[in-house]
Amino acid sequence: MKRAFDAFCSAIALVLLAPLLLLIGVVVAAGSRGGAFYHQERIGRHGVPFRLYKFRSMHVHREGAQVTLGTSDPRITSVGRVLRNYKLDELPQLWNVVKGDMSLVGPRPEVAKYAALYTDEMREVLKVRPGLTDPASIAGFDEGERLEATDDPEQHYQEVILPEKVAQQLAYVRSATFASDIRVIARTLFRIFKR
Repeated sequence: MKRAFDAFCSAIALVLLAPLLLLIGVVVAAGSRGGAFYHQERIGRHGVPFRLYKFRSMHVHREGAQVTLGTSDPRITSVGRVLRNYKLDELPQLWNVVKGDMSLVGPRPEVAKYAALYTDEMREVLKVRPGLTDPASIAGFDEGERLEATDDPEQHYQEVILPEKVAQQLAYVRSATFASDIRVIARTLFRIFKR
């Protein structure tokens, strides 16, 4: 039921949002070099890597930490700041949901570098499909700003934020229901529109 709901809702959303997606794609591509889309390998269900899609929000070939700081991160484009502020850069992941790589609600997928730090207990989050949103995403909506305020963002992410995030994801995985997923989607939309 969850998979059917995810695929149906994501396909409908892609159709309804097609004009907005096209507009964003044109603006991103015109605003800086590198094209409209960005893809990155993430770790999915059962630890299987997959390609996650986003609208590109950073300048190409800019080196820096693998974690992203707040919107003042110099790697972020001017258009990217707006997209990130309202989570619009995440919309192409609806295609990941249609393909079955992701779910609408589930633990946010990590890059291999951080997934490799998971303990056996933490790896329980890999038993389900990763999602566009989850309770940890809502709680960490301003994660970039938290990282920006630290002396060593990479270390702070690994030692503080990652364990906090995975603990919340584990709680979700162990108690998730269809009704709780609907509540998470509603809370996510409220959080975005509130901003």
